[in-house]
Amino acid sequence: MRNHDLTADEARDLRALAGYMIPSSATYGVPGADDDLIFGDICKSLERDIDDVRRALADLRRYSDGSFADLTPERRKDVATDFREKGGTPLASLVRIVLLCYYRDDRVMHALGQEPRAPFPKGHMVEQGDLSLLDPVRARKPLWRRVK
Repeated sequence: MRNHDLTADEARDLRALAGYMIPSSATYGVPGADDDLIFGDICKSLERDIDDVRRALADLRRYSDGSFADLTPERRKDVATDFREKGGTPLASLVRIVLLCYYRDDRVMHALGQEPRAPFPKGHMVEQGDLSLLDPVRARKPLWRRVK
C-alpha cells in the first residue's frame, strides 16, 4: 500500500484516527475506516492534499504528546475532541478524504441500500424534500454586488 510519502508513524496515526472517526459496526454490518481496503484507498487518495494531511497529523501528534495510535481509548477520545474543536483547513482536508473513501466502499454502499456504482449515467433517485425550507434564503438580500 502506497502511503504517498507518509512516514510509518504518520500512517499508523492516520489509520487509528480514521478508525476512531468511523468505527466498524456489527449492527449495521459495515467496516470501519481503518479497514485494510478503505485505508488503502485513503492512502492512495492523499495526492493533492498530502501537505494538509501531514500538517493535520503533526497537530494530532502534538495534541497526543506522541503517537495517537498508542493512546488508550479514553485518551484518544479526549485528544480527538480537542483536535476537532481546534479544526482548521488541514483537519478539514483529512476528514474529507476519509469520508470520501469510506462512502465509496462497496460494502458501505450495500449497507446503505445503495447500488455500488457511479451516480451517472443512471443517476440516483432523491426523495423530494420540503422546498419551503429554502424560503428564508430566497427572501434575504443578495450577498453580492451587481455588475453594471
